[in-house]
Amino acid sequence: MEIRLGSLLRGAHEAEGTAVIIDVFRCFTTAAVAFSRGAEKIVLVAEVEEALDLKSAGVGELCMGEVSGMMPEGFDFGNSPSQLAVADVDGKTLIQSTRAGTVGVTAAKNATRIYGASLMVARSTANAILKDGPELVSIVAMGAEAKARADEDEQCALYIRNLLQGRTPDNNSVRELILAGEEAQKYGDPARPHFPIKDRDMALEIDSVPFAIRIVTENGRLVARPESA
Repeated sequence: MEIRLGSLLRGAHEAEGTAVIIDVFRCFTTAAVAFSRGAEKIVLVAEVEEALDLKSAGVGELCMGEVSGMMPEGFDFGNSPSQLAVADVDGKTLIQSTRAGTVGVTAAKNATRIYGASLMVARSTANAILKDGPELVSIVAMGAEAKARADEDEQCALYIRNLLQGRTPDNNSVRELILAGEEAQKYGDPARPHFPIKDRDMALEIDSVPFAIRIVTENGRLVARPESA
């Protein structure tokens, strides 16, 4: 198995084979929590306007996501795992738009198989890939708004690569490296209440979810569902 590491929007555009699009803070952590709460599927879009249009058309019941970390007007939830942890989403279709994770997924047009990943689903994602046995895996750390590399996504990429190569990374070391990074400092700042510290803590619950987030195209739309590992 050949494993390629990439970053940001360019990495997503260049991804081939099985693509793993990583967004730890917070896209695919929020999605993992939504699925844990019983959400049926999540339609992934790059733009806020597209999400609202799909909701108006009845494609999904609820919109979740962010622009610059804040919930867009007209959305039901922010890009917040702690919000979804107490949300009634059982059996519902959600529509998600963020500035990194969903943008990366829509850009991965050369991939033959796509997973959305965070630390919550890291081991489950690696197990699903190993079960499928692809020749090529492209792991893409989307970073901050897909413009600047971020420690949490880069560390998650290395973590998944190590699992695929049969190594067992040290979870505490991964957490400490991420907590020292720039993006982690946003959380718990009273001046930025849209970055609650609970979101950061949930995002660092490594390997806590027993499924991967598989993304497929259905009726021309990118749709995520949980996939048992």
